[in-house]
Amino acid sequence: MENKKKILIVDDEVDMLELFTLRLKANNFEVATAVDGEDALRKFAQENPDAILLDIMMPGIDGIDVLRRIRKESPNIPIFMITAFSNEERFKLANIFNASGFILKTDDLQSQIESINNAIDMVRKYKK
Repeated sequence: MENKKKILIVDDEVDMLELFTLRLKANNFEVATAVDGEDALRKFAQENPDAILLDIMMPGIDGIDVLRRIRKESPNIPIFMITAFSNEERFKLANIFNASGFILKTDDLQSQIESINNAIDMVRKYKK
């Protein structure tokens, strides 16, 4: 049996965390959640996720800083940035630190599941 893919979802909006968690669990992912940047870094170290869905705008340590810090430790983990706003400056920063993609909060997450799966499969394939 194949290991379930584990996703860490980071968002300061509890409603979004719950919505994404339900959608991902329905697609057979194991899910861990974090509500801010510090929590995200702690959970990343504890949970060893296969991919991260990371809100760009959060109080305290924002998503761009979390992305930057995680990239230093794990340059290949798929990290998809979640945003409610299309802010060109933040997109540029996320791309500088090699975000794997972007998910708009207004999008149906289902349309992104295939991209998330493919990114995880690619990393797993080359890790072996």
